[in-house]
Amino acid sequence: MKIHSRAVHVGDRKRPASGPASIPSTTPIHTGTSYAYGDLADLDKVMGNELPGQSYARYNNPTTDALEELVADLEGGAGALACSSGMAALHIAIDTALIDRRRVILAAKLIYGATLGMLTKVFEPAGVEIVYADFDDPDAVATAIAEHRPSVIVMETIANPLLRVPALDKIGRMAREANVVLIVDNTFATPLITRPLEFGASMSVHSLTKYLSGHGDVLGGIVVAGDEHFAPLRALARTVGFNLGPFESYLAMRGIKTFPMRMERHCSNACKVASWLATHPGVERVYFPADPKHPDAENIRRVFAPGLYGGMVAFEVKDADRAGIFRFMNALKMIVPGTSLGDVHSLMLYPAIASHRELAPKHRERLGIRENLVRLSVGIEDIEDIVADLDQALRLHV
Repeated sequence: MKIHSRAVHVGDRKRPASGPASIPSTTPIHTGTSYAYGDLADLDKVMGNELPGQSYARYNNPTTDALEELVADLEGGAGALACSSGMAALHIAIDTALIDRRRVILAAKLIYGATLGMLTKVFEPAGVEIVYADFDDPDAVATAIAEHRPSVIVMETIANPLLRVPALDKIGRMAREANVVLIVDNTFATPLITRPLEFGASMSVHSLTKYLSGHGDVLGGIVVAGDEHFAPLRALARTVGFNLGPFESYLAMRGIKTFPMRMERHCSNACKVASWLATHPGVERVYFPADPKHPDAENIRRVFAPGLYGGMVAFEVKDADRAGIFRFMNALKMIVPGTSLGDVHSLMLYPAIASHRELAPKHRERLGIRENLVRLSVGIEDIEDIVADLDQALRLHV
C-alpha cells in the first residue's frame, strides 16, 4: 500500500485471540492499567516477552501499540515507542544510544533551542561530552567524527528555524562507517518527505504534537528505531516510564489518518506563501527549501520526495526590531501567534522569545537567527486568506 492508504489502515482492527469475530473498525481507547489472565503462567510469559500481550500500562497499552505500529510502518522502522512529549522521545533515544558506549555526542550547531538546552543542561552535567559542528558542511562533520569519536550524532532533517537541510545521506554513511548512532529529528519533514532510517539513521524522532497529529490537541512524541536499537529502547522505556497515555495515543492516531493529505496541502501552501513573501517590500529575506538558490538545494534534491519541501517558512521583516516584530505579529487577524507548528491552522513564532529564547542574543546572531526573523508554520487554510493576513500586517505595522 502507498503511504496515504497505510496512514488510514495500519494498526487498526486487531482480532482478539478468542471470542466473537467482530472487531471495532478503528482502535478504541483502552484505559486499563493492569491485566489479568486465567492462567498465571500466561502472565509470566507475557511479562517475560515470551508471548505478546498486555500486562501493565507502563510496559504497553493496546491503543498506544496501534499508534506505534502505524508510525513505525510510515517511517520504515522495526518498531516505535510513543512518549509523553517530543522532548521525552529525544531524551530516551539519546539515553538508549549511550548505553555501553562512549559518552560523547556530536550535535548540529543549528538545531531546536530546547534540544540545545537538553544537551547542555541535562546530558553535559551528567558527564556527557557535547561537541558541535556545522552540519551544513559534510567535511566539518567528518572532521568532528574523526577527532572526537562520538558515539551519538544528533541532527534535524530540516534545521529549526532557518530551514537548512544537511546532507542526510552523506552523514548517514559517515555514521555507519564510524559505528555511530545517528538520531534524526524528522518533525519538520515527516515521513512523507523523507525517511531518515533509509539514509543510515538508527532512530527517527518526532514531536507527535506537530504534523503527525496535526490539530493542536495532542502533546506527544515518538521514536522509531531500526532492528539494532528497538529492543534496548523498549527495555529502557519499561524502567523510566515516559509513556504516552491512551487518550493521547487515540487522538494522535486519528490525526495521522489524514496526515499525508494534510501535509501535501501544507507543502503546497508554503511554496505559494514563500514565493509571495519574496516579492513583498516589507520582507528582507525568505528562507524556504524550494528556493532554487537555497544553499542546500543539492541535498534537498537527493533526500526529499519530489515536489515536497515542508510547510515551514522563515522570513526577516525589513528594518524591524523586536518592537516592530511585536507590532507585526499582534496585527495578524487569522494566523495564530503561537509556540508550536504543524497544526491545520497557520502559526507564527518569534524564535528570539520562544524556540531559541534561552540562547544569548550574540549566540543567536552567530547562528543567523536575527532579531527580525519570524517562523511561519503554513496551515491548510485558503492560500488567499493566508496571504491577505500577512499583507495587511506587514503593511500596517512595520
